Amino acid sequence: MFDLQFCSMDWDHLRYVLALARGGTLTAAARTLRVNQTTVTRRLSQAETAFGARLFERIDGAFTPTEAGETAIAEAERIEAAVDAAAQRISGTDATPAGTVRITSVPLIVNRLLAPALPELRRRHPGIEPELIGDPRNFSLTKREADIALRLARPVAAGALVRRIGSISYVIVGPSRGRADRLPWISYEEGLADIPPARWIAANVAEPPRVRVNDSETIIEAVASGVGRSLLPRFVVAGDRRLRQLAPEPALTRELWLMVHPELRRLGRIEATIAWMEAFARKLN
Repeated sequence: MFDLQFCSMDWDHLRYVLALARGGTLTAAARTLRVNQTTVTRRLSQAETAFGARLFERIDGAFTPTEAGETAIAEAERIEAAVDAAAQRISGTDATPAGTVRITSVPLIVNRLLAPALPELRRRHPGIEPELIGDPRNFSLTKREADIALRLARPVAAGALVRRIGSISYVIVGPSRGRADRLPWISYEEGLADIPPARWIAANVAEPPRVRVNDSETIIEAVASGVGRSLLPRFVVAGDRRLRQLAPEPALTRELWLMVHPELRRLGRIEATIAWMEAFARKLN
């Protein structure tokens, strides 16, 4: 049975294990750590000796973690976060709202909600340098791909702090000009048929959608161009003069969930960014 003996393990060796796991190749790991490939190879060998287990399989030049390697990487990521948080506290900068904060969400939230609200964050905390990552994939908090994540469904993430910060109303929308009641419906392609807006259209619209897309931004542009009507968040309609709400009541509501790594939660820049998010989330409905 694989037994982690971290007490006898030099943290500096673990840095090399993480870099190799994240980069996938000796070249990428060496570039990240600013050393040569020989150093990475030597440190990996030392780590495997300390663990008493093989951590990676090398296939066509790429390094793939073994089962033991996956365990070591997960534990190393936890230690990395703890080390970073401790360094912040020791240096006295943990209470200062300054530094880089990486925020990820789906493109719709990043482009239409977070980006327009950035001036307020910059006004309150000019020392914070936000990095917005608009991507439908679930970026890892433990791998430090992001510090904070916003999701439109309750996430299941081991080791992350998760809480609901608001809700988003979806309304029927059409172009701002002309009659929209006779326009065809626009929905999502079959691979996204299970998301709430697509399910609502499928359940409530007799005529099949004439246009199907894979991205909310495409729906926005198609509706604004007069191609059809669809469901979009009410905050999108409020911020785009090309669109208008066609029915007074929301068609559905989706919850907005925030995730953050527990080791980073009390850092000043993270607390300030979360407070900014909670403030605009309260105004969504």
